[in-house]
Amino acid sequence: MKKTNWMLLSLAAMCGIFSSCRQDNTLTKNEADNGWELLFNGRDLSEWCNYNDTVLTNGWKVVDGCIQASGEGADDSGYIVTKRKFSDFELTWDWKLTHGGNSGMIYHVVEHPVFAVPYVTGPEYQLIDNKGWEEVNAPEKLEEWQKLGVDYAMHLPDYSKMHVNPVGKWNTSKIVFDNGHVEHWLNGEKILEFEAWTDDWFQRKNSGKWAHAPEYGLAGEGVICLQDHGDPASFKNIKIRPLPHKGGQTESLFNGKDLTGWEPFGDGKWSVDEDGNLVTENGDNKQYGYLCTRKYYKDFDLTLEFKQESNGNSGLFFHSFIEGFNTVHGWQCEVAPKGSDTGGIYESYGRGWLQQIPDEKESVLKEGEWNTLRLRVEGNHIQTWLNGVTMSDLEDELIGNSSGRLMLQIHDGNDIKVLWRNFQLTQLPSN
Repeated sequence: MKKTNWMLLSLAAMCGIFSSCRQDNTLTKNEADNGWELLFNGRDLSEWCNYNDTVLTNGWKVVDGCIQASGEGADDSGYIVTKRKFSDFELTWDWKLTHGGNSGMIYHVVEHPVFAVPYVTGPEYQLIDNKGWEEVNAPEKLEEWQKLGVDYAMHLPDYSKMHVNPVGKWNTSKIVFDNGHVEHWLNGEKILEFEAWTDDWFQRKNSGKWAHAPEYGLAGEGVICLQDHGDPASFKNIKIRPLPHKGGQTESLFNGKDLTGWEPFGDGKWSVDEDGNLVTENGDNKQYGYLCTRKYYKDFDLTLEFKQESNGNSGLFFHSFIEGFNTVHGWQCEVAPKGSDTGGIYESYGRGWLQQIPDEKESVLKEGEWNTLRLRVEGNHIQTWLNGVTMSDLEDELIGNSSGRLMLQIHDGNDIKVLWRNFQLTQLPSN
């Protein structure tokens, strides 16, 4: 009897030690050594705030070591986001829903007043009680792209690998985003993987729910978001391990044959001439037009050549995004007729000129001839050169905290035509 009691006590002690190694909302030594970080400490929401805000006021609480959504949210409200941005990462979390519950984990979310909700910019790992939701909302049925584990409205999981614990029990999910390679995991099984920003990815984006959300999924960096979609939900053990972003890659942004890799917005005409030059000119309505890369870029060194024909009022936008038909938010390296600060830096819908060029440098521009323009953005540091001459050199925190598309502008007005060629961009390791 004494021996048995001793064995039971020893087993209980061992279980207690084992349990302490698996305390919620903590990191093991091995996790800490391998770069994992906690996004929730089990006590408060100091790492989180409302979407598009700096405070937390929308009903999310910490209860018994879990983040809990009150269930008072809706499609246009109820989102909380991390105060930090993440690019490439491995993210794990535990979650449980109520009967019929609907929630989600959204990443690479862009915060800006133009975007009313996070999901128009960030991809979502869908969290939903499939069967319960259909019971609660009968006779309405979920589309396949709305079900648990999907890359929402984009990619479906392998259902044979999905093992879901009953409603009210904890499940563990994981997202891996590694330089465009994406994986969804559920309870230890990889259920989905795909490559972002491929032709197939853009075909899915432009033919479905996101056809009218031009900035969806492009960012490659942003805050992480939890969704209260009108149902209580609980989260714990939210951990992230940042992965290295691959820099040093040089790519040609224009193939000299067609507009592969570019998207037009607004009023402009875009073509490739017989010499393999990209031609941008006025549209029929003589309004602003933009030819935009399909990808976002953050830290980079870009060199290109341009030649102004007729009125050469244009610009090279960077860290920018489109709103509606032809409204641009971001920053511009000016390309314009002589006397108009080609190579200067301008902020659209904001502070205006950040740096104009000295008058004596206006002669560097060769109108009617080919010019070489270089734009380097590295963190807060922005530099431009025109034909080898420094035109701008400034530090700006707002630019450093953003990323976005590159865009070629056609200004409103008459007889505007600019030719472009030899786009060479080197991505730099992000700070």
